Amino acid sequence: MCGLAGLARTDGRMLPADTDDLLRRMAHAVAHRGPDEQETLNSGPVGLAFTRLSLVDPAAGGQPLHSPDGNVVLIANGEVYNHRELAAGLPSGVRMRTGSDCEVLVHLYQQKGLRFLDDVRGMFAVVLWDKARNRILFARDRFGVKPLFYHQNRERLVFGSEMKALFQDPACPREVDWSGALADQALGGAPDLVDGPPNTWFRGIELVPAGTILSFDLADGSSASHRYWSFPDIGAFRDDLSADEFIGRYRELLSESVRECETSDVELGLFLSGGVDSAAVAALSTIRPRTFTALNGSTLVNGDSEHGHRAALLLGLDNHQVVFDTRRVPSAEEWKDLLWLLESPQCSPEVFYKRELYRYVKSEFPEIKGMLLGGGSDEFNGGYSVTAAEGGDWGGFLSNLDEMALRDHRHRMRGTAAWWEQSAAHPLVRADVLRDGARADDSYQRFWRWKYRDIQQYNCWHEDRTAAGSGIEARVPFLDHRLVELAASVPPELRPRLIWDKRILRDGLADVLPREYADRPKVPFFYGDGVHHTYRAFAAMLAANGDALLEEALSGARAKEYIDADNARATLRALQDDPTSGHVEFLLRVVNLGLLDQMAQQPPAAPVDARPAAVPTALAVTDWDAERRAIEAHVLNRAERHGALVPTLHDSVLLLAEPGEPDVRYVLVNGEIQYVVDGSETPAWLRMLDAIDGERGIDELLAAVGCPLSEVEEPLFESAELGVITLAEPAARA
Repeated sequence: MCGLAGLARTDGRMLPADTDDLLRRMAHAVAHRGPDEQETLNSGPVGLAFTRLSLVDPAAGGQPLHSPDGNVVLIANGEVYNHRELAAGLPSGVRMRTGSDCEVLVHLYQQKGLRFLDDVRGMFAVVLWDKARNRILFARDRFGVKPLFYHQNRERLVFGSEMKALFQDPACPREVDWSGALADQALGGAPDLVDGPPNTWFRGIELVPAGTILSFDLADGSSASHRYWSFPDIGAFRDDLSADEFIGRYRELLSESVRECETSDVELGLFLSGGVDSAAVAALSTIRPRTFTALNGSTLVNGDSEHGHRAALLLGLDNHQVVFDTRRVPSAEEWKDLLWLLESPQCSPEVFYKRELYRYVKSEFPEIKGMLLGGGSDEFNGGYSVTAAEGGDWGGFLSNLDEMALRDHRHRMRGTAAWWEQSAAHPLVRADVLRDGARADDSYQRFWRWKYRDIQQYNCWHEDRTAAGSGIEARVPFLDHRLVELAASVPPELRPRLIWDKRILRDGLADVLPREYADRPKVPFFYGDGVHHTYRAFAAMLAANGDALLEEALSGARAKEYIDADNARATLRALQDDPTSGHVEFLLRVVNLGLLDQMAQQPPAAPVDARPAAVPTALAVTDWDAERRAIEAHVLNRAERHGALVPTLHDSVLLLAEPGEPDVRYVLVNGEIQYVVDGSETPAWLRMLDAIDGERGIDELLAAVGCPLSEVEEPLFESAELGVITLAEPAARA
């Protein structure tokens, strides 16, 4: 991983005298991406800045790279995994002068022109200056794993791996696109099958499209686009393969991709969640990497942390459980530093935890410069099929996709819209008419294209930035175009067998992972039963110091135009009272927009100069079963549990029973119903709740209601964590 930046005159003139200073500032803005080396080049109409993270040929692989005749100059961020294979295919007489994986791109360009990326496998962003043709080229890998932004005006181009490098140029616009951001499905979260390029969130800032080469004439600024790879057409079926052959081929390609992603002259690590995707990478790895797992309230409850530990133990890998206890509330400054690193309103709790994992690795294992990930599997292997089916089967999944596609068409309909509105449950007009001529099977293709956009807009974006903030490169074996093309080619009759719940992957792991791991259901990174722990922490962050962070976000002139400040405050109050009352991410997204708007006007210090914060620690776990209580106490900040503790309803809590509902209790917090206890499902907990009097300890209450602790333990201590009840020592109560 490296940092790219620069500018180029596109009016036939040379760069001005002060360009060197601007290039140095641009390089510093992305210095976190490449802490090992920094170079600038200022020549005629082009200025380049490069910061290097050296994973391949650390001694001699510096950039810019030059062709032997000096006519081609290249800087690149990322890795060319098959560079040795490509170098072997070059014409005789071509000699590689370095061990850099990117040098082969220079020679391929001289040999093939705009076809030079056709056979390249890897993740990369490339800036190439062709002096002979007086043009500059920008290019990115097929999935946009590596970023490259640019702004063009009448005189010049300014470009960089991150927008903060562009903002060093006073002529570059710095305005958040509020209306475009708020209308974007990625921010609003509506289940619409959207397509199209990712959003940069800023007016006038463009993102080089994935799988594309952009060419700019330095004489007149004219541009041309060459797409060297297109997302596969789902209709291009491979009828010649059986289900078992598809599974075998997928396994073979994934194994090869993992090996290629392990190409490095320095140590690599692996983020291991315990899900099938990262477990598959761990099982197929040939380098036995150290593994790292997030251990917080959410991953503790949803089982991710435990399964990460068990998977590492099974595979004989070193595992570090990186702890975020429930008392950990990010400061406002920490959040703003992270937001400026990310440059996206999609900055979220998930992003925070990923960033903290990287910070731990950087602090404790500075020799690790690359991280293997399991991302990119769900989007193209059917990872969302079970969820989208809403309890149904493959047919239910497809039916719901059709409904999502129809919703999109409704937005564009005119005269037929009323038929949808009036009879949505039982449409009176044929679906093909409501689709306005679109084919019914388009919904499956559109789902894939939506996920192609989604993975660029969010997954690749935040994985790249959170890793880059610690000078680490994120590597994603599942984003190999051969894997995606294979999954896309599964014919309709085999999709229920192979794409439903990622069977094409799960069944291919039979000889390397026990079924317990290969078949483990999908669990999101921090969502699930324990999400309230995360929501409580981030609501506390927004509310700290008199809602300081929220009020800062609301204070900007543009924010006042778009955000309902009173409702934002009311949302925060509701989340504080009950972390399960809504999604804290939606509030964070508008807060992020407000903060980014102000940051862009006066750019903060570069991430490399960010204020230091406490680095997470790891909890050594040997036997999860034996140490479970200690792990929970450490992460959830639970006091030592014993039977003498006295439960008391919090002063803000009132317990109500309705006549005619003897087995139901309504739990009111500050006068509003927040929880409902159904005694038909949890009879022991209902009796325990009724018996709490603020005088008797747990053991006394258990004896009074006639049940063991095991029957009420989970709701009892969860209620304490939510603040519904307090647990006090008898002496303190007296």
